Amino acid sequence: MMELGKYAGTVLGAYGVTLALLLGLVWLTLRKGTRMRKRLEAQEKRMGRNG
Repeated sequence: MMELGKYAGTVLGAYGVTLALLLGLVWLTLRKGTRMRKRLEAQEKRMGRNG
């Protein structure tokens, strides 16, 4: 790993926060996609479009 010197904590902390935020966004996107897919399937079923 590269030498980060006296800023190692700050840099690694920033990478950690960034990674956590990105993982959170991916998780939220997948969760919302699943909910929307279920809502769409329910709506299609109500409209009589079983596919």
